[in-house]
This record gives sequence, C-alpha cells and structure tokens, in this order.
Amino acid sequence: MKEVTEVPQPGPAEALSSLLDVEMPDLDRDGLPLLWHWFYLLDRPAQADLGPDGHPLRATIPAPPEPGRRRMWAGGRVRTCGPLRCGLPATRRTEVLSVQEKQGRTGRLTFVVTGHEVIQDGRVVVDEEQDLVYRDAASGRAEVAAEEPEVPVADGEWAIDVSPTLLFRFSALTYNAHRIHYDRDYARDVEGYPGLLTHGPLQALAMAEAARRQGIGGELAFDYRLVSPLFDHQGLVVRAEAAEGETVTTVRDRHGRRTATGTVRR
Repeated sequence: MKEVTEVPQPGPAEALSSLLDVEMPDLDRDGLPLLWHWFYLLDRPAQADLGPDGHPLRATIPAPPEPGRRRMWAGGRVRTCGPLRCGLPATRRTEVLSVQEKQGRTGRLTFVVTGHEVIQDGRVVVDEEQDLVYRDAASGRAEVAAEEPEVPVADGEWAIDVSPTLLFRFSALTYNAHRIHYDRDYARDVEGYPGLLTHGPLQALAMAEAARRQGIGGELAFDYRLVSPLFDHQGLVVRAEAAEGETVTTVRDRHGRRTATGTVRR
C-alpha cells in the first residue's frame, strides 16, 4: 500500500476550470466535484524512475508487469462518500486489488485493478477502483482507417476542441508524463498510433462534467468504460441523458464513433 498526504488548495481546481471552460465549483460549500480529486494527491516520481514511455517503472503502484509493455486506462468505478474540501489535510491510499493475465488477439494482456481511498477528517470521501491494461509493444505503425462523414453536434451535446495544447496541459495538471499524449513522433513511430491519444481520464471527466451541467451533484457513484481509442484529430463530443433514476453518459468522436460510456447514480 502507498499513501500520499497533502492539504488540497484551490489552484488545481481553478486551473481545470479554465482548461475545460467549465463552471468553477463552490469549494467552501460543496467541495470538489466528481472526479476532480484526480488533480490532487498526485504521485510525483523521480525522473530517474521513468521508463522510455514516460511512465514510472519503479516506486509506483501499480508497477508495470515488465519493461516495454503498453499501458492503457480501460475504465473504473468511483463513489463519492462526502465532500473533499480544500484547506484540510487529505490522504490517498493506493493498493493493487487484482492482477489477471489473458491472451488477446494481439498478444498478451495483463489486467490490473488498482484501489484508491481518499480520507479526510477521519472518513473516506472517495472510494475508487481503476482498471488498467498492459499490452505487448507495438510491432509497427497503425494503419489509418478511412473516416466516415462528420456528425454535427446535436442539442444536448458538448464538443471539446482536442488540441495538442489541451492534451499537454491536461497531462501537466495530472503530472502524467506518458508520451503518447504529447509526443506525436513517439506515439506514431514507437507505439504505432495514428495520432496523439486522448486521455481516458479526460473522457471520463468530460462525462462527469456533462452530468454536472444537468445539476447532478452530491454523493454519487460513477461507472465508466473506455471502449475505443480516441485520437486528437478525431475530436471529442460528450452527452449526458437522464434515464430511470440514473444519468447515462457517452463520448463519441466527430464522426459518430463511440469511445467511452458511463453511468452516474446517486
């Protein structure tokens, strides 16, 4: 188990609000919104502990199964059990909950579930599980598929302009040095991607913010999955719709291809 303790300050929340042009929460009254804890209590590994892809190889949880494996964020489950507030000490506890080895169409897959608890004022305020997948290294450049016609942004949808600048700044806010999000040459020539990869957490956060726009707040449970890679040139369009006591969220690219899904429940 690993612990990180700090006193959260408004700065990261203000930076995120400016980055995505979303409403700044009332931190004194409501605390941090759903998923905004991702910008606090961060790991800050030594430069010497980073691997060639920018991810830490040592002194981290979870540690990569072996060097050279590609790491992807596959989804997760988050429950907020109370407000996480600025100005009071908070502690994040992290541990590996499970590891599974499987064989996929493209080679070996290692599925890792990591658990996080954020504790403040003697109680758990965020209870989270993150699903990560490690794959074998790429064997060459990916083929760029022909794209379908663009699907216009409809009423109730929110389009985010995914640019290299946005991805770089989001990486900086989360202290994420993974090069697939900001180093186009590395993403293309080493990992075989056709563009910069849009962060899984950015897509999840967009879904949570789409729900917040509809007035969803307080103590919530959020389950989400990343179902297909999303690259910077493909855009990001998010939607949230109320359905039978829950809010269903989706992310698609500008051509209508779905890349993430989620469900918010009270």
